[in-house]
This record gives sequence, C-alpha cells and structure tokens, in this order.
Amino acid sequence: MALLERVATLIRANLNDMVDRAENPEKLLKQIILDMQNQFLQVKTQVAIAIADLHLLEKKKKENADKEVEWMRKAELAVEKKQDDLARAALDRALSYKQFTASFDEQIADQRAQVEILKGALQKLDAKLAEAHAKADLLLAQSRRARSMDKATSAQLAADDRNKVATLERMKTRIQHAEAVSQAKVEIMAGDDIEHRLNMLEKDDQIDKMLAEMKDRKALKA
Repeated sequence: MALLERVATLIRANLNDMVDRAENPEKLLKQIILDMQNQFLQVKTQVAIAIADLHLLEKKKKENADKEVEWMRKAELAVEKKQDDLARAALDRALSYKQFTASFDEQIADQRAQVEILKGALQKLDAKLAEAHAKADLLLAQSRRARSMDKATSAQLAADDRNKVATLERMKTRIQHAEAVSQAKVEIMAGDDIEHRLNMLEKDDQIDKMLAEMKDRKALKA
C-alpha cells in the first residue's frame, strides 16, 4: 500500500539529522509536520474504512451461517417428509453457505490483520507527529533567542561604532563652539551697551557745560 509506505518513510525519518542538514530548519519542520498531519488524516480514514469493512465481513459471515442453519433445518424437514430429493437440494445449499462462511473467516482474519497494521501505523505516526511538534517548538524558541541575540549584538556594535562615536564628538565640539561664540556675542553686546551709556553721560555733561557757558556770557553782556 503506497500510503503505508509513505507513512513508514515519515516514521523512519530522523528529524534531528534532517534539521541539522537543512538550510532552513523552520521551513523544513513546518513542511514535515504538514505532511505528517496529512498522512495521519489519511491513515485515520483508512483505519475507519478498514474497521467498517471488517464489520461488514462479520455481518456477511453471520448471514451465511444463519442461512446454513436454515437450509439444514429445511433438509431435516425434507427427510422427515421422506423427500430425499428436496433434502439433497437443501443440503447442497447448506453446504454452499458453509463454504461461504469458511471463506469469510479467511477474509475476516486478513481484514483484522490489516486493521491492526493500520492502527499501529496510526499510533506510530501520531507519536512521530508529537515529536515533530516538540522539535518545532524547541527550534522556534532557539530561533527567537538567536534573533534576539543578533539584534542585541547589532545594537551594541552600532553603539560602539568608532565612526559614529567620532561623529558625536565632532558634533559635541561644534555645539560647544557655537555656545562659546553666542556667549561672547552677548558679552560684547553688553560691553558695547556700557560704553555707549558712558559716552552718552560724557556728552550730556559736555552739553551742560556748554549751556552754562552760554548763559554766563549772556549775563555778562547784560
């Protein structure tokens, strides 16, 4: 049976080796799990069909056994009635049903064996599927940790990048220089303002003196 051959291949598969050799372990495991789930459903369906067929064979066997008993009863009745021809015909029919019953016994035995094989394959595949799920969970957790570590390392490397550090230092120097220039301008402006005020005081004083002199001259003329 091709289905059982595929199932056997999946059951025999060494997941650890397959994962170790795979370029993309996560993708491989997802595909394996998908295949196993598909095969599991197919085998489960086959088990149900095989069991149904077994019940049908057992039912047919019972029907034939009942008919054998019925024709034997008819044969006995024919003998009682001294109808040997009818008795022989009834016995012939009873014998045929007995042979059918025997053939059903053989088919039932084969069918039961087939059911057990399918049940065994289903159980093994179920266990393998559970193993694959567990392996996938571990692998995904490892992958997430690896990605987190990679991001953290990349961030650390980025923070330690000499070019970036040098750039930050240059920016710091520029900012400090700009601050110094601004402060110097403020101080210069403050100095200019004081000088201007002092000059205005001197000018006012000079004007006052000139005004006083003019008043004195006019007073003398008068």
